[in-house]
Amino acid sequence: MIKLIVKGEEFNRQGWESVQERAIARHEVREIEQRHTMDGPRQDVALDEEEDMVIIYNRVPKTASTSFTNIAYDLCAKNKYHVLHINTTKNNPVMSLQDQVRFVKNITSWKEMKPGFYHGHVSYLDFAKFGVKKKPIYINVIRDPIERLVSYYYFLRFGDDYRPGLRRRKQGDKKTFDECVAEGGSDCAPEKLWLQIPFFCGHSSECWNVGSRWAMDQAKYNLINEYFLVGVTEELEDFIMLLEAALPRFFRGATELYRTGKKSHLRKTTEKKLPTKQTIAKLQQSDIWKMENEFYEFALEQFQFIRAHAVREKDGDLYILAQNFFYEKIYPKSN
Repeated sequence: MIKLIVKGEEFNRQGWESVQERAIARHEVREIEQRHTMDGPRQDVALDEEEDMVIIYNRVPKTASTSFTNIAYDLCAKNKYHVLHINTTKNNPVMSLQDQVRFVKNITSWKEMKPGFYHGHVSYLDFAKFGVKKKPIYINVIRDPIERLVSYYYFLRFGDDYRPGLRRRKQGDKKTFDECVAEGGSDCAPEKLWLQIPFFCGHSSECWNVGSRWAMDQAKYNLINEYFLVGVTEELEDFIMLLEAALPRFFRGATELYRTGKKSHLRKTTEKKLPTKQTIAKLQQSDIWKMENEFYEFALEQFQFIRAHAVREKDGDLYILAQNFFYEKIYPKSN
């Protein structure tokens, strides 16, 4: 293990890379701010509707989020938008109040980064409470809760084929998920299932109280009222197809790229062993699983409802419907 000393502190290679990444990011921000000053004030320059668009993908861990984000990175130059990774300290999904204010200000006023696609492991943040008139567009993807937990369990131990050389937090632990559940281990406890609900619920304290019925109801409300589209990992291609049809400014070419591109299929957790029926049955006895699964089924039903009204199937393939509304009886009549 290579270790470095920086200002009296000890860093491993991963820590040093993180320091470098933050330094580069700060340098890029300073360059943008300098250009902004040299070009003169631009805050009064109005952007048209599409150029003023911001999408936030507050990605839930181990839901194929890297596969989907790779598509955004591959398309950003061609479709002319910016992609920014929201990197929080220790991947904490809850921001401090002061960081919430900074984040909202960045999203709304950073014109040089518009149109913009922001992604990161951050729980839902209600922009309306900060007095923002035009809120960003939220999207997300969720996954069967047990499958997500199993994938995360092995990811922490063996990593994946995206960055195979990176040392993971639980590396060296050879215990299978089945063995963990049988022994009542903490990494596979039902409480670890409680993640997708709080990500959609938001920054309220009750969102993170494991098993809170209020949190689940709030997550459902936000999914319906605050999210443009929420897909599921198991039907990721259809999610991408709907986004391309509805938001071509960002996702033009995404479906074909997903089908043919190598990056979209890159990230797979290694050494993953499927749990036995006994293990699954034991987890399903938990009230926490029942709530997370109820939320997942709720999201799945909503996604399938949207898809049913947007596509048609022909010869085993899905096709996006053409515009199916028009205007008539337009008064007063023009001369």
